[in-house]
Amino acid sequence: MSRNQAGSDVERTFTISQRALELMKSYGSSATPRSYEVWYTYVAGHKPALNDAVKRIAAENGKIDEGDIDALHTEYISSDRFTEEAEKTGAVVISEIDQVMEMLDMALGSTQKYGESLDAFAADLNSGVDRSRVREIVSSLVLATKDVRATNTTLEARLRETRGEIDTLRETLEAVRMESLTDPLTGIANRKHFEEMLVKSLDQALVERSPLALVVIDIDHFKRFNDTYGHLTGDQVLRLVGMTMREQVKSKATLARFGGEEFGIILPDTTLENARAAAERVRTSVMSRELIKRSTGESLGKVTISVGVSAMRKGDTAVSLLERADQCMFFAKRNGRNRTIADADSEFQKEHGAGMTEVA
Repeated sequence: MSRNQAGSDVERTFTISQRALELMKSYGSSATPRSYEVWYTYVAGHKPALNDAVKRIAAENGKIDEGDIDALHTEYISSDRFTEEAEKTGAVVISEIDQVMEMLDMALGSTQKYGESLDAFAADLNSGVDRSRVREIVSSLVLATKDVRATNTTLEARLRETRGEIDTLRETLEAVRMESLTDPLTGIANRKHFEEMLVKSLDQALVERSPLALVVIDIDHFKRFNDTYGHLTGDQVLRLVGMTMREQVKSKATLARFGGEEFGIILPDTTLENARAAAERVRTSVMSRELIKRSTGESLGKVTISVGVSAMRKGDTAVSLLERADQCMFFAKRNGRNRTIADADSEFQKEHGAGMTEVA
Protein backbone atom coordinates (compact mmCIF):
# COMPACT_ATOMS: atom_id res chain seq x y z
CA MET A 1 0.00 0.00 0.00
CA SER A 2 1.39 3.42 -0.94
CA ARG A 3 1.77 6.26 1.54
CA ASN A 4 -0.96 8.19 -0.27
CA GLN A 5 -3.35 5.22 -0.04
CA ALA A 6 -2.61 4.78 3.66
CA GLY A 7 -3.21 8.47 4.27
CA SER A 8 -6.47 8.31 2.35
CA ASP A 9 -7.66 5.32 4.40
CA VAL A 10 -6.81 7.07 7.66
CA GLU A 11 -8.63 10.19 6.52
CA ARG A 12 -11.66 8.09 5.61
CA THR A 13 -11.79 6.53 9.09
CA PHE A 14 -11.77 10.00 10.67
CA THR A 15 -14.54 11.11 8.32
CA ILE A 16 -16.64 8.06 9.24
CA SER A 17 -15.90 8.62 12.93
CA GLN A 18 -16.95 12.26 12.78
CA ARG A 19 -20.18 11.40 10.98
CA ALA A 20 -20.90 8.63 13.50
CA LEU A 21 -20.52 11.06 16.39
CA GLU A 22 -22.80 13.57 14.66
CA LEU A 23 -25.50 10.93 14.23
CA MET A 24 -25.16 9.75 17.84
CA LYS A 25 -25.83 13.30 18.99
CA SER A 26 -28.56 13.94 16.43
CA TYR A 27 -30.56 10.82 17.34
CA GLY A 28 -30.09 11.05 21.10
CA SER A 29 -27.79 8.05 21.49
CA SER A 30 -25.44 8.01 24.48
CA ALA A 31 -21.70 8.25 23.85
CA THR A 32 -20.86 4.67 24.86
CA PRO A 33 -18.41 2.38 23.03
CA ARG A 34 -21.29 0.13 21.99
CA SER A 35 -23.26 3.08 20.60
CA TYR A 36 -20.19 4.33 18.75
CA GLU A 37 -19.63 0.87 17.25
CA VAL A 38 -23.23 0.72 15.99
CA TRP A 39 -23.09 4.18 14.43
CA TYR A 40 -19.60 3.70 12.99
CA THR A 41 -20.74 0.44 11.34
CA TYR A 42 -23.82 2.24 10.03
CA VAL A 43 -21.82 5.05 8.42
CA ALA A 44 -19.23 2.64 7.00
CA GLY A 45 -22.03 0.64 5.37
CA HIS A 46 -20.53 -2.78 6.15
CA LYS A 47 -23.84 -4.28 7.34
CA PRO A 48 -26.73 -3.39 5.02
CA ALA A 49 -29.43 -4.86 7.25
CA LEU A 50 -28.15 -2.79 10.19
CA ASN A 51 -28.53 0.35 8.08
CA ASP A 52 -32.04 -0.70 7.20
CA ALA A 53 -32.96 -1.34 10.84
CA VAL A 54 -31.49 2.00 12.00
CA LYS A 55 -33.53 3.86 9.40
CA ARG A 56 -36.70 2.05 10.40
CA ILE A 57 -36.24 2.83 14.10
CA ALA A 58 -35.35 6.45 13.32
CA ALA A 59 -38.41 6.81 11.08
CA GLU A 60 -40.74 5.29 13.69
CA ASN A 61 -39.38 6.88 16.88
CA GLY A 62 -37.40 9.91 15.76
CA LYS A 63 -34.57 8.80 18.04
CA ILE A 64 -32.43 5.79 18.85
CA ASP A 65 -32.07 5.27 22.59
CA GLU A 66 -29.90 2.97 24.69
CA GLY A 67 -32.33 0.08 24.42
CA ASP A 68 -32.38 0.37 20.65
CA ILE A 69 -28.57 0.48 20.58
CA ASP A 70 -28.33 -2.68 22.73
CA ALA A 71 -30.81 -4.50 20.49
CA LEU A 72 -29.03 -3.38 17.31
CA HIS A 73 -25.63 -4.38 18.65
CA THR A 74 -26.84 -7.80 19.80
CA GLU A 75 -28.71 -8.50 16.58
CA TYR A 76 -26.26 -7.19 14.00
CA ILE A 77 -22.77 -6.91 15.48
CA SER A 78 -22.25 -9.21 18.45
CA SER A 79 -21.01 -12.74 17.76
CA ASP A 80 -20.05 -13.65 21.33
CA ARG A 81 -21.41 -17.18 21.35
CA PHE A 82 -19.60 -18.32 18.26
CA THR A 83 -16.39 -16.63 19.43
CA GLU A 84 -16.61 -18.34 22.82
CA GLU A 85 -17.19 -21.74 21.22
CA ALA A 86 -14.32 -21.16 18.82
CA GLU A 87 -11.99 -20.20 21.67
CA LYS A 88 -13.11 -23.20 23.72
CA THR A 89 -12.64 -25.56 20.79
CA GLY A 90 -9.24 -24.04 20.02
CA ALA A 91 -8.12 -24.58 23.62
CA VAL A 92 -9.18 -28.23 23.53
CA VAL A 93 -7.45 -28.80 20.20
CA ILE A 94 -4.24 -27.24 21.54
CA SER A 95 -4.42 -29.48 24.60
CA GLU A 96 -4.89 -32.53 22.38
CA ILE A 97 -1.93 -31.51 20.23
CA ASP A 98 0.26 -31.05 23.32
CA GLN A 99 -0.59 -34.55 24.50
CA VAL A 100 0.13 -36.03 21.09
CA MET A 101 3.45 -34.18 20.96
CA GLU A 102 4.39 -35.76 24.31
CA MET A 103 3.55 -39.18 22.90
CA LEU A 104 5.61 -38.46 19.79
CA ASP A 105 8.55 -37.41 21.96
CA MET A 106 8.27 -40.73 23.81
CA ALA A 107 8.08 -42.64 20.53
CA LEU A 108 11.08 -40.79 19.12
CA GLY A 109 13.06 -41.47 22.28
CA SER A 110 12.17 -45.14 22.14
CA THR A 111 13.09 -45.30 18.45
CA GLN A 112 16.41 -43.57 19.09
CA LYS A 113 17.20 -46.00 21.89
CA TYR A 114 16.30 -48.90 19.59
CA GLY A 115 18.60 -47.54 16.90
CA GLU A 116 21.44 -47.24 19.39
CA SER A 117 20.89 -50.88 20.37
CA LEU A 118 21.09 -51.93 16.71
CA ASP A 119 24.29 -49.94 16.26
CA ALA A 120 25.83 -51.59 19.30
CA PHE A 121 24.78 -55.02 18.04
CA ALA A 122 26.39 -54.35 14.64
CA ALA A 123 29.59 -53.12 16.29
CA ASP A 124 29.79 -56.22 18.49
CA LEU A 125 29.27 -58.52 15.50
CA ASN A 126 31.97 -56.74 13.52
CA SER A 127 34.44 -57.03 16.39
CA GLY A 128 33.80 -60.74 16.78
CA VAL A 129 31.83 -62.09 19.73
CA ASP A 130 31.20 -65.52 21.14
CA ARG A 131 27.89 -67.36 21.00
CA SER A 132 26.82 -66.41 24.55
CA ARG A 133 27.30 -62.71 23.80
CA VAL A 134 25.23 -63.03 20.65
CA ARG A 135 22.42 -64.57 22.70
CA GLU A 136 22.59 -61.63 25.14
CA ILE A 137 22.48 -59.09 22.31
CA VAL A 138 19.55 -60.84 20.62
CA SER A 139 17.65 -60.96 23.92
CA SER A 140 18.26 -57.23 24.38
CA LEU A 141 17.03 -56.51 20.86
CA VAL A 142 13.89 -58.57 21.42
CA LEU A 143 13.11 -56.57 24.56
CA ALA A 144 13.88 -53.28 22.79
CA THR A 145 11.65 -54.32 19.88
CA LYS A 146 8.81 -55.11 22.28
CA ASP A 147 9.22 -51.69 23.92
CA VAL A 148 9.12 -49.90 20.56
CA ARG A 149 6.10 -51.93 19.47
CA ALA A 150 4.26 -51.15 22.70
CA THR A 151 5.08 -47.45 22.42
CA ASN A 152 3.96 -47.31 18.79
CA THR A 153 0.74 -49.20 19.58
CA THR A 154 -0.02 -46.71 22.38
CA LEU A 155 0.78 -43.78 20.09
CA GLU A 156 -1.40 -45.18 17.31
CA ALA A 157 -4.33 -45.62 19.71
CA ARG A 158 -3.83 -42.11 21.08
CA LEU A 159 -3.71 -40.63 17.59
CA ARG A 160 -6.96 -42.41 16.69
CA GLU A 161 -8.56 -41.11 19.86
CA THR A 162 -7.30 -37.59 19.18
CA ARG A 163 -8.60 -37.69 15.63
CA GLY A 164 -12.00 -38.70 16.94
CA GLU A 165 -11.91 -35.87 19.51
CA ILE A 166 -10.95 -33.30 16.89
CA ASP A 167 -13.63 -34.57 14.47
CA THR A 168 -16.23 -34.22 17.23
CA LEU A 169 -15.01 -30.73 18.09
CA ARG A 170 -15.10 -29.73 14.43
CA GLU A 171 -18.67 -31.00 14.11
CA THR A 172 -19.67 -29.13 17.27
CA LEU A 173 -18.07 -25.92 16.05
CA GLU A 174 -19.71 -26.27 12.64
CA ALA A 175 -23.08 -26.89 14.27
CA VAL A 176 -22.68 -23.77 16.42
CA ARG A 177 -21.55 -21.80 13.37
CA MET A 178 -24.60 -22.90 11.41
CA GLU A 179 -26.84 -22.14 14.39
CA SER A 180 -25.35 -18.64 14.55
CA LEU A 181 -26.28 -18.15 10.87
CA THR A 182 -29.77 -19.72 10.96
CA ASP A 183 -33.11 -18.27 11.99
CA PRO A 184 -34.42 -20.79 14.56
CA LEU A 185 -38.08 -20.21 13.75
CA THR A 186 -38.05 -20.70 9.96
CA GLY A 187 -34.85 -22.70 9.46
CA ILE A 188 -33.54 -20.37 6.76
CA ALA A 189 -30.61 -17.96 7.05
CA ASN A 190 -30.71 -15.16 9.60
CA ARG A 191 -29.76 -11.50 9.23
CA LYS A 192 -26.08 -12.12 9.95
CA HIS A 193 -25.76 -14.68 7.17
CA PHE A 194 -27.89 -12.54 4.86
CA GLU A 195 -25.54 -9.58 5.29
CA GLU A 196 -22.43 -11.68 4.75
CA MET A 197 -23.83 -13.35 1.63
CA LEU A 198 -25.12 -10.08 0.16
CA VAL A 199 -21.67 -8.50 0.35
CA LYS A 200 -19.99 -11.69 -0.90
CA SER A 201 -22.47 -12.11 -3.77
CA LEU A 202 -22.05 -8.49 -4.84
CA ASP A 203 -18.25 -8.78 -4.84
CA GLN A 204 -18.44 -12.02 -6.82
CA ALA A 205 -20.85 -10.52 -9.36
CA LEU A 206 -18.52 -7.56 -9.89
CA VAL A 207 -15.51 -9.83 -10.41
CA GLU A 208 -17.36 -12.20 -12.76
CA ARG A 209 -19.38 -9.43 -14.41
CA SER A 210 -22.49 -11.48 -13.85
CA PRO A 211 -26.00 -10.28 -12.90
CA LEU A 212 -27.23 -10.22 -9.32
CA ALA A 213 -30.76 -9.65 -8.04
CA LEU A 214 -32.28 -9.16 -4.61
CA VAL A 215 -35.83 -9.84 -3.44
CA VAL A 216 -37.28 -8.31 -0.26
CA ILE A 217 -40.54 -9.68 1.15
CA ASP A 218 -42.78 -8.25 3.86
CA ILE A 219 -45.91 -10.00 5.20
CA ASP A 220 -49.02 -7.87 4.80
CA HIS A 221 -50.92 -6.97 7.97
CA PHE A 222 -48.66 -9.19 10.06
CA LYS A 223 -49.31 -7.18 13.22
CA ARG A 224 -53.03 -7.84 12.80
CA PHE A 225 -52.38 -11.61 12.79
CA ASN A 226 -50.37 -11.32 16.00
CA ASP A 227 -52.84 -9.01 17.75
CA THR A 228 -55.90 -11.01 16.69
CA TYR A 229 -54.71 -14.60 16.95
CA GLY A 230 -51.59 -14.43 19.14
CA HIS A 231 -47.87 -14.90 18.60
CA LEU A 232 -48.11 -18.64 18.02
CA THR A 233 -50.24 -17.99 14.97
CA GLY A 234 -47.84 -15.25 13.94
CA ASP A 235 -45.01 -17.77 14.13
CA GLN A 236 -47.05 -20.12 11.94
CA VAL A 237 -47.34 -17.37 9.33
CA LEU A 238 -43.58 -16.79 9.39
CA ARG A 239 -42.92 -20.51 8.95
CA LEU A 240 -45.37 -20.62 6.06
CA VAL A 241 -43.49 -17.90 4.19
CA GLY A 242 -40.11 -19.50 4.89
CA MET A 243 -41.35 -22.91 3.74
CA THR A 244 -42.83 -21.43 0.56
CA MET A 245 -39.56 -19.69 -0.26
CA ARG A 246 -37.70 -23.01 0.04
CA GLU A 247 -40.25 -24.74 -2.20
CA GLN A 248 -40.33 -22.10 -4.93
CA VAL A 249 -36.69 -21.01 -5.13
CA LYS A 250 -34.49 -23.96 -6.04
CA SER A 251 -31.39 -22.17 -7.38
CA LYS A 252 -28.19 -21.35 -5.49
CA ALA A 253 -30.03 -18.51 -3.78
CA THR A 254 -29.63 -17.41 -0.18
CA LEU A 255 -33.00 -17.42 1.61
CA ALA A 256 -33.15 -15.38 4.79
CA ARG A 257 -35.41 -13.90 7.41
CA PHE A 258 -33.70 -10.65 8.29
CA GLY A 259 -36.41 -8.80 10.20
CA GLY A 260 -39.53 -9.51 12.25
CA GLU A 261 -41.75 -10.22 9.24
CA GLU A 262 -39.21 -9.39 6.56
CA PHE A 263 -37.48 -11.89 4.32
CA GLY A 264 -34.83 -11.65 1.64
CA ILE A 265 -33.69 -13.73 -1.32
CA ILE A 266 -30.24 -13.16 -2.81
CA LEU A 267 -30.14 -14.44 -6.39
CA PRO A 268 -26.64 -14.69 -7.90
CA ASP A 269 -26.29 -14.90 -11.67
CA THR A 270 -29.95 -13.91 -12.05
CA THR A 271 -31.44 -11.16 -14.20
CA LEU A 272 -34.15 -8.81 -12.99
CA GLU A 273 -36.77 -10.60 -15.12
CA ASN A 274 -35.93 -14.02 -13.68
CA ALA A 275 -35.80 -12.62 -10.15
CA ARG A 276 -39.21 -11.06 -10.61
CA ALA A 277 -40.56 -14.39 -11.87
CA ALA A 278 -39.17 -16.16 -8.77
CA ALA A 279 -40.66 -13.48 -6.52
CA GLU A 280 -44.04 -13.89 -8.19
CA ARG A 281 -43.92 -17.66 -7.67
CA VAL A 282 -43.39 -17.11 -3.96
CA ARG A 283 -46.11 -14.44 -3.74
CA THR A 284 -48.79 -16.44 -5.57
CA SER A 285 -47.91 -19.63 -3.71
CA VAL A 286 -48.24 -17.91 -0.32
CA MET A 287 -51.54 -16.34 -1.39
CA SER A 288 -52.94 -19.70 -2.55
CA ARG A 289 -52.63 -21.28 0.89
CA GLU A 290 -55.26 -21.08 3.57
CA LEU A 291 -54.03 -20.63 7.11
CA ILE A 292 -55.60 -23.03 9.62
CA LYS A 293 -55.38 -22.60 13.39
CA ARG A 294 -53.99 -25.90 14.63
CA SER A 295 -55.71 -25.93 18.02
CA THR A 296 -59.25 -25.41 16.67
CA GLY A 297 -59.08 -26.12 12.92
CA GLU A 298 -60.46 -22.60 12.36
CA SER A 299 -59.68 -20.98 9.02
CA LEU A 300 -57.75 -17.75 9.47
CA GLY A 301 -57.97 -16.77 5.83
CA LYS A 302 -55.23 -16.02 3.35
CA VAL A 303 -51.76 -14.59 3.92
CA THR A 304 -50.40 -12.13 1.39
CA ILE A 305 -46.98 -10.55 0.93
CA SER A 306 -45.62 -7.41 -0.67
CA VAL A 307 -42.43 -7.91 -2.64
CA GLY A 308 -39.66 -5.63 -3.93
CA VAL A 309 -37.05 -6.67 -6.48
CA SER A 310 -33.83 -4.89 -7.39
CA ALA A 311 -31.01 -5.77 -9.77
CA MET A 312 -27.39 -4.74 -9.42
CA ARG A 313 -26.46 -1.56 -11.25
CA LYS A 314 -23.12 0.07 -11.93
CA GLY A 315 -21.80 1.63 -8.72
CA ASP A 316 -24.12 -0.36 -6.44
CA THR A 317 -23.09 -1.36 -2.94
CA ALA A 318 -24.79 -3.93 -0.74
CA VAL A 319 -26.50 -1.04 1.07
CA SER A 320 -27.83 0.64 -2.09
CA LEU A 321 -29.02 -2.66 -3.58
CA LEU A 322 -30.93 -3.48 -0.39
CA GLU A 323 -32.34 0.03 -0.09
CA ARG A 324 -33.72 -0.09 -3.62
CA ALA A 325 -35.37 -3.48 -3.08
CA ASP A 326 -36.76 -2.19 0.21
CA GLN A 327 -38.20 0.90 -1.44
CA CYS A 328 -39.82 -1.27 -4.11
CA MET A 329 -41.42 -3.36 -1.38
CA PHE A 330 -42.76 -0.24 0.38
CA PHE A 331 -44.05 1.03 -2.96
CA ALA A 332 -45.94 -2.27 -3.34
CA LYS A 333 -47.47 -1.80 0.12
CA ARG A 334 -48.52 1.78 -0.56
CA ASN A 335 -50.15 0.74 -3.81
CA GLY A 336 -52.44 -1.99 -2.54
CA ARG A 337 -50.18 -4.70 -1.08
CA ASN A 338 -50.06 -8.30 -2.35
CA ARG A 339 -47.98 -7.37 -5.38
CA THR A 340 -44.43 -7.46 -6.72
CA ILE A 341 -42.64 -4.27 -7.75
CA ALA A 342 -39.23 -4.21 -9.46
CA ASP A 343 -36.88 -1.25 -9.60
CA ALA A 344 -37.22 -1.10 -13.40
CA ASP A 345 -41.03 -0.84 -13.32
CA SER A 346 -42.24 2.40 -14.88
CA GLU A 347 -44.59 3.19 -12.00
CA PHE A 348 -41.71 2.89 -9.51
CA GLN A 349 -39.37 4.88 -11.76
CA LYS A 350 -41.87 7.76 -11.93
CA GLU A 351 -41.81 8.14 -8.17
CA HIS A 352 -38.16 7.38 -7.43
CA GLY A 353 -36.18 7.77 -10.64
CA ALA A 354 -32.59 6.52 -10.67
CA GLY A 355 -31.48 8.22 -7.48
CA MET A 356 -31.97 6.85 -3.98
CA THR A 357 -32.07 9.10 -0.94
CA GLU A 358 -30.46 8.22 2.38
CA VAL A 359 -32.63 8.56 5.48
CA ALA A 360 -29.90 9.42 7.92
